[in-house]
Amino acid sequence: MTIHHLMLLGIVFSPMLSAWLTSFVPSTNQRAIARLSVSVSALTFAMGVLALIDYWSHPQPQWFSSGYAWGSLYLDPLQSVMAVAVAGISFVVHVYAVRYMAEETGYARFYILLDLMTGTILLMVAAGDLVTLLIAWHGIGVLLYFLLGHDLERPPAQRYAFWTFFTYRLGDLPLILATVLLYKAYGTFSLPQLFERIAAMPDAYHVFGLSLTVVVALLIALSAFARSAQFPLHTWLPYTMEGPTPVSALMHAGIVNAGGFIINRFAPVFVHAGGVLHLIFAVGLITAVMGSILMLTQNDIKKSLGYSTMGQMGFMFVECGVGAFSLAIYHLIAHGLFKGTLFLGAGGMIGEARKQDGVPHDDIYTFVVERKPATSRLPWMLAAMVTVVMPFLVLGISRWLVGGGLAGGGLAGQQGATILLFFGWATGAQLLFATYRLKAEKPWRTMAMIILSLIIIVAGYTLIEHTFDQFMYPDRAIRGAIDVAASIPSVTFYVLVGVLTVAIVVGWMATYYAAAAGRHGSTVPSPARLALYSLISREFYVADIYALLAQRVLVLSKCMNVWSRWL
Repeated sequence: MTIHHLMLLGIVFSPMLSAWLTSFVPSTNQRAIARLSVSVSALTFAMGVLALIDYWSHPQPQWFSSGYAWGSLYLDPLQSVMAVAVAGISFVVHVYAVRYMAEETGYARFYILLDLMTGTILLMVAAGDLVTLLIAWHGIGVLLYFLLGHDLERPPAQRYAFWTFFTYRLGDLPLILATVLLYKAYGTFSLPQLFERIAAMPDAYHVFGLSLTVVVALLIALSAFARSAQFPLHTWLPYTMEGPTPVSALMHAGIVNAGGFIINRFAPVFVHAGGVLHLIFAVGLITAVMGSILMLTQNDIKKSLGYSTMGQMGFMFVECGVGAFSLAIYHLIAHGLFKGTLFLGAGGMIGEARKQDGVPHDDIYTFVVERKPATSRLPWMLAAMVTVVMPFLVLGISRWLVGGGLAGGGLAGQQGATILLFFGWATGAQLLFATYRLKAEKPWRTMAMIILSLIIIVAGYTLIEHTFDQFMYPDRAIRGAIDVAASIPSVTFYVLVGVLTVAIVVGWMATYYAAAAGRHGSTVPSPARLALYSLISREFYVADIYALLAQRVLVLSKCMNVWSRWL
């Protein structure tokens, strides 16, 4: 047993050992419980950092067998990066919960579940075979159910915990079926052996006339959709906010993000399933747009953060759909750190808001709440030129760098980079447009700072795509295969970009003229705007449709129960 094996075992099973030891501490001794759990969590994070540094120095994947068909562990770039992210956010959550959960019942039970959840997530990212991966994948859903329903006296918490549990069980079924198909076709549970055999014989087996790799990739994608709250399986995520705040923060360390992980773990399968990657892109795009819209219409801060997570998960799937697998992992980690911080600080923000009699009258408040017209504004045509042209120039320069070999090669690689940079252009242009509408004393300085930030972000993207991608996927062949699988015909690509560009520009123009009409005319909203607001406020009626289907199923079950008595 090598030092790498011991360190990997320590990372995975230290939290589980902490949960076992905590069960022997008297439940009334909260200080001892917190010290034990937090100390082990800090040790786990330290081991994860050391393991990542060691792997960075000696980048050689290693597979550790338990001597059985399952129970193996796999040390590779994906595991080393994810372990540090999960252990780090878990450590912060452990520290935060020391005081947050002090007045709650079940203090020891909470820390036991928290340790078990951390250990199970770490086991999932380190799993070296299909069975171990399935056990951890299923265990996360079970533990999340108990964590979300930690407050036994809150019926909404119990209801939405079960809702999440049910959705997760639906997401487990495709992954179980994919495991059965892979084992039956290739005769092994070991992930390294499985990927080698798939690379050697990608189209050797078929299911109902379809290539086995395509069917398995589709099943894995469906499982990822349920776990990462993709449309239409997203309704559980915004309502999990009934659970404790530390649980909401931990969800972004490796639970909601698990869809991006599972797609990266099975990257050797997706290189042979380009059509599935296109489906992932489409679903991710719909989810990103829907989540972003619903986030802006919430009056509950935690629910707004939940829909924000839904939108970010959609962007993560868009990145996977265009072949930027490593960028999706970077997005996963950055979002986990960012959103975890927001959740942990949400309670403090609510408390500060309740202490104040009003909101400070800054520029944003004056514009949004009081609806005062701006006294200093750039000429409309000049502002429109800056809004559209400047981000487009940044996009063009970045694409030239990408095409020059800085962040990939070939037409396929340029397609994925261009689509992602296109979203960066849309976001930057939208921000500049919103800044134009705000009252600002020095609009040129404000826009210049935004453009500078956009340049930094895009430049950072190209560097990350280059360096992080080389670390995650050192084999240049598989990077090229992912790009080719995610590519679409050139005509379709340019038509898609053109249509989206026109749609965004027309939308900005309509928004501007609507604002101008509101300033100079009637403020009564049109029937179309009222219908749109009703649609958004009802969350696109997705939850209502599910409730209607549930009622129909209950009625059908009652009828079948009555009929069965006559058989």
